Amino acid sequence: MKYNLNLKNPKSFNEKLQWLKINDRTKLHTKCADKYLVREYIEEKIGKEYLIPLIFVTDKIEDISIEKLPDFPVIIKPNHSRGAYIIKDKFKSNLKSIQKKLKDELKVNFYYRTREWQYKHIKPLIIVEKLLLDENNQIPSDYKFLCMNGKVQLIQVDVDRFDKHEKTLYNKNWERQDFEFNFPKGKDIKKPKLLEKMIEISEILSKDFIFVRVDLYTLQDKIYFGELTFHPAGGFGWFNPPEFDFILGEKLILKKT
Repeated sequence: MKYNLNLKNPKSFNEKLQWLKINDRTKLHTKCADKYLVREYIEEKIGKEYLIPLIFVTDKIEDISIEKLPDFPVIIKPNHSRGAYIIKDKFKSNLKSIQKKLKDELKVNFYYRTREWQYKHIKPLIIVEKLLLDENNQIPSDYKFLCMNGKVQLIQVDVDRFDKHEKTLYNKNWERQDFEFNFPKGKDIKKPKLLEKMIEISEILSKDFIFVRVDLYTLQDKIYFGELTFHPAGGFGWFNPPEFDFILGEKLILKKT
């Protein structure tokens, strides 16, 4: 990051994420980092109507097969780490290659990559969900709400995540922010019709945490929950210009749990 890490008096956003890794550890963090068990938390907090339809969950890679997969597009992902595999046509997809990658991924404890404690005790599973597609057969934009002390402080819109990944940043009033965070600047995004509702949902889901990023999608006037992330980019995300690392960090108030 090109500056010394100060854990005694952290100032920057990335420093504070590293501090949280050490000082903010609860069983709820582990549950909500688990992409399967977090569904229970979402259903309890805002209702199951916000969940992406689950096809099945398994710990057997052989279940990723023509026989078990549905005839409509799906997304396959491990519950305990990053990464996902899109299958729009199971007959044209290299399922053997996906099986091999998933087999390797199930052996990995994601905690040891960036020391994010919440991943340490997650039982690895494979989740198969319905793939969300818009009217143009494209994956909808991913709205990520950075919530600090229960309030949305920054909104990032991720476009073309599986191709040319770009990110556009806004505040709660949908005013574009003039800096980059971990990805190049994206194009201007029209204010979503359901922005106020997405902010409301994000702040409900963030109440139990000092910091959390809430990922949501909108599709055909409906909101879907994506995931909860506690340390974006592992606390190693670059800022351009760099001073925004500290400007964003000022908004996050730390306390030990």
